[in-house]
Amino acid sequence: MVSNIFTQTNIAVIWDFDKTLIPGYMQDPLFMHYNVDGRTFWREVNALPKHLTREGQEMVAEDSIYLNHILTYVRAGIFKGLNNRLLRELGAELEFYPGLPDFFPAVKEHVAKNPLFSKYDIKVEHYIVSTGLRQMILGSKIAEYTEGIWACEFVEHRFPPGYLKQGVPKVDDADVTIQDISFIIDNTTKTRAIFEINKGVNKIRAIDVNTNIPKEDRRIPFQNMIYVADGPSDVPVFSLVNQNGGRTFGVYTRGSRDEFAQVNELQKQGRVHSFGEANYEPNTQTYMWIMNAVDEIGE
Repeated sequence: MVSNIFTQTNIAVIWDFDKTLIPGYMQDPLFMHYNVDGRTFWREVNALPKHLTREGQEMVAEDSIYLNHILTYVRAGIFKGLNNRLLRELGAELEFYPGLPDFFPAVKEHVAKNPLFSKYDIKVEHYIVSTGLRQMILGSKIAEYTEGIWACEFVEHRFPPGYLKQGVPKVDDADVTIQDISFIIDNTTKTRAIFEINKGVNKIRAIDVNTNIPKEDRRIPFQNMIYVADGPSDVPVFSLVNQNGGRTFGVYTRGSRDEFAQVNELQKQGRVHSFGEANYEPNTQTYMWIMNAVDEIGE
């Protein structure tokens, strides 16, 4: 039994990544680096489930099959030399929506300046939970302002049969490339990440996400959470956070009627409490809503 470890004075602002923090998709710098047509890549990815089904594959992980296709491009020599170091370097090229990354520390500073919040040691933590590539997020300029990042990972080394006795074959640094998938986050397993934040798994590794912890003893209760994302793929997390007393907010790209209609529909369905333009500059709807939500939780 885990008890009396956490004071529950932390507020978690949990973020999706693509089209929430950045316009478009994080893989764009990867395609540009290798002179690959991203539209063709995604068309191939979207067609894979149908082709695999024709071959008798009854179950396909549609959210994460793009990872397999990246590896296919590596093995075909199109993404030659792609490794985790390069993914981090490409992550540094990502451009964020207006107001970012400054908004992340601004929220923390806003809370720190409140005497009442300081008295009770109330603090804000930012987390990113994405179906994208973790190494690219780690290489981006927003990573330093986060307390945790959940996203997909590749491993650069294969571990052949007997490796415990024989060791892992040495590979020259120049030849290191991603070999396989080591961690997957999809639109449903995002909810597992939310529970890990809730229970404090990321802070105390001895705690398992399936450990039975009373709600009053969890590190960040759901009612202390704000989840920000852009679309229907985030419905599992929106639902989890909403049903447990947290707050949810949808964002859309300025000028995009389709994205506006999408988050507007999510609000009509009760999936999100509110929504606004993906602009995090002071005095915007999104800036003020999140700041106000943090204040209300703290109070």
